Amino acid sequence: MEIILKNGDKISLNEGATCANAASAISEGLARAAVAAKINGKLVDLCTVLNDGDKLEIVTLKDKEGLEVYRHTCSHVLAQAVKTVFPTCNLAIGPVIENGFYYDIDFKTPITQEDFEKIETEMAKIIKSNIAIKRFELPRDEAIALMTKYGEKYKVELINDLPEDAVISFYKQGTFSDLCRGPHLPSTGKIKAFKLTSIAGAYWRGDEKNKMLTRIYGVAFATKDEMKAYFEMMEEAKKRDHIRLGKELKLFALLNEGKGFPFFLPNGMVLKNTLVDYWRELHRKENYVEIQTPIILTRNLWENSGHWEHYKDNMYTTKIDGEDCAVKPMNCPGGMLVYKLEPHSYKDLPLRAAEMGMVHRHEKSGQLHGLFRVRCFTQDDAHIFMLPEQITDEIKGVVRLTDKIYKQFGFKYKVELSTRPEDSMGSAEDWELATSALKKALDEMNIDYEINEGDGAFYGPKIDFHLQDSIGRTWQCGTIQLDFQMPQRFELEYVGEDGKKHRPIMIHRAIFGSIERFIGILIEHFAGKFPVWLAPKQVKILPITDRTADYANDICKKLTALGVRAEVDLRSEKIGYKIREAKMEKVPYVLVVGDKEAEEGTVNVNKRGVEEKSTVAFDDFAKTIVGEIEQKINF
Repeated sequence: MEIILKNGDKISLNEGATCANAASAISEGLARAAVAAKINGKLVDLCTVLNDGDKLEIVTLKDKEGLEVYRHTCSHVLAQAVKTVFPTCNLAIGPVIENGFYYDIDFKTPITQEDFEKIETEMAKIIKSNIAIKRFELPRDEAIALMTKYGEKYKVELINDLPEDAVISFYKQGTFSDLCRGPHLPSTGKIKAFKLTSIAGAYWRGDEKNKMLTRIYGVAFATKDEMKAYFEMMEEAKKRDHIRLGKELKLFALLNEGKGFPFFLPNGMVLKNTLVDYWRELHRKENYVEIQTPIILTRNLWENSGHWEHYKDNMYTTKIDGEDCAVKPMNCPGGMLVYKLEPHSYKDLPLRAAEMGMVHRHEKSGQLHGLFRVRCFTQDDAHIFMLPEQITDEIKGVVRLTDKIYKQFGFKYKVELSTRPEDSMGSAEDWELATSALKKALDEMNIDYEINEGDGAFYGPKIDFHLQDSIGRTWQCGTIQLDFQMPQRFELEYVGEDGKKHRPIMIHRAIFGSIERFIGILIEHFAGKFPVWLAPKQVKILPITDRTADYANDICKKLTALGVRAEVDLRSEKIGYKIREAKMEKVPYVLVVGDKEAEEGTVNVNKRGVEEKSTVAFDDFAKTIVGEIEQKINF
């Protein structure tokens, strides 16, 4: 039989050959590196039998799917080890997560991280034994009987919830079997580097009404060097933790009186407003108009938009004058109403309407985390209403603006194109047209992107931007969503060149994503050492004696008049203490002034991150810092 490879080449194999046989036929090196395969686009085990004409792709640990298979096998090794060490426990689920895996387990007696050593020792034995991993399938009754025999009540519940026609598959390694759709590594010995990292509580199926289980987290990497680099990065991340730095730098507060609702302090507001001012400056140049829509809107609006059906569990609701209302979780329905306030011609389009809109979403308390996961945040939304022939150019314009903003902060990024989810609105034809338009724009701009199948918004496909920060972590921020559905649901119209009414196409887009979350990312990206133009305090002036206080105040007034955020420290403390404290505050410039500086009109400059100090004329320093602010220079 003939098998078609990813590059289009064909190879001949005997009937009954597996993916592993195919890998060996291609090269010995590929056979050693192979961990799974794709047959006609579907991820499968290497032992899967091929058929004539199949399209085959061998998956290795260099592939995202390969690492997922590797890490999922680690979760099964963890489960087997835990069942060996704690035979009375019950297994729940063990999925893959970024950089690793976890397993939710019901223990008869609670465990702690002190138990990790014996679990890891058992895992190492399983890996060293290089146990073959075999898939098998059972009818529903036999599957339930098997899991009942092992006392795995959570697995029985999962089987009962599967569709009647579902294939019920298991994976066996030695004496251990687990319910799983797979695929998995061919044997446990292929695992080279893993580590259990933490323990947490997790409700079964995420429902607070269900029992609290124990979630064991672990990481796994293709090599020990990669795992070492990961832990080094995590140590650096601890130093940059935005919650700790936010408190130390007096940027924001997280209080029990408002869980998930951050309080921004004066320094944080300077930072936030500086970002918003930058955003407004760029959007004015790109011909956006700015709008603001209400925080609370009536239920019928959210039913019309589809949010009441698809998003209600995440919305805060209330009654006003006996009418059901909701606090907005998104800005777009309000933007639809603004568009409908007046008639539009094709000559008016594209119409780019931007909004810094505060939204509220109900997040579970256990998911809240600093500024990264909150219950209220400010979205830098924009909605672009356009003609069908303007789609590609408008998407390109948003991509260019996004690129400009991310590069300003020194971020690299990767792009994902997310396609139609199961829970979606609209016709297949509209989705295909929208998805093709996004692909066309990215292709014409020669932008590399990955396809993220089934992860689009419920109303349309989207382009997501994943930032990479200064220590290599990635963050999902910007998004561009092409929407054919909402203009239909809200009956948006414009008069075309033919004099008839037509339906506009719409783009939803955000670049920061959430101002609050973006600030958290910036804090960790810069480790609190913001560039001069962003820093809440740009200059701190320290007079050595009371005699030079007037000179310090004078130059502070001059800097303030130039738009520089400066302040004088007049406390009766030693100058060394004041300098150290200013460094702790991560102020970009500390100016020390004594009698000589006052007499000569100079300042002694302590620049953050530079060991050498310099004495320069005040006017020269003022010119330098104003230039850095205006040019938004990062250092």
